[in-house]
Amino acid sequence: MSGNGTTAGDDPLQTAVWRLRSRACWADAAAMLPADTPAATLQRTSLLVERCLYTERGWAEAEDALRTAEAQAHTDEERGAAACERGQLAYAATLHGVRDRADEARSALGRAAALIPPGAVGRALLDFRRGLLAENLAHSPQAARAAYRRAHAGATAHADPLLLSFTWRHLAGLALRDGELAEARHGFAESLRIREELGYLVGTAPALASLADAESEPEASRLREEARRLFRLLGGVPTWLARQLAPPAPGAATA
Repeated sequence: MSGNGTTAGDDPLQTAVWRLRSRACWADAAAMLPADTPAATLQRTSLLVERCLYTERGWAEAEDALRTAEAQAHTDEERGAAACERGQLAYAATLHGVRDRADEARSALGRAAALIPPGAVGRALLDFRRGLLAENLAHSPQAARAAYRRAHAGATAHADPLLLSFTWRHLAGLALRDGELAEARHGFAESLRIREELGYLVGTAPALASLADAESEPEASRLREEARRLFRLLGGVPTWLARQLAPPAPGAATA
């Protein structure tokens, strides 16, 4: 979930992959990548794992790609990146109720932490994913906040705006849970701004919906309606957003 593919100097292949990824066409993006280098197989795996998280399907394809990436990994950095993807896939399967793989997720991310040193490019994404695990599987907001802050600092240091959009959003979510409305609103607004600037369409509806949760009416309703429009445009992706965007039942009171 990092790397934006739009910076100056990117080759046409990476630009095309980014455009497909940002429009929820992960399989098409993955199909464009060669399968004969560790870097390409890791990127392909990352795309297919992200598809699982957003669509709740494609699990077998992601597992196959991951096994290929693991087999081709030779350096500590490559092995660490592959372990990070295995942790994310196991996390997604657990989160969506496909199968409880929480222990596998923890083990894989721990292995990745042993292979990817602090300050390395891949460490920020790893820290973020460890934060997801702490927040959503271990239900430990304090540990999640610490991990998200490390990820935020790493994403800033390595100029990874897409990852920053995720860290802003998740730190804002924890702030909202604690009743810190101003802090939450700022974080959600920053996440939305970055995603709109990058053209990360598949992540814009969740950012709009999150900001709506921190806003008052009528702005909250306007943001949710825009999120619904994008959600429908992308064919109901991400799937987990459907519950958050469900319109109130007829006759229900609204804030």
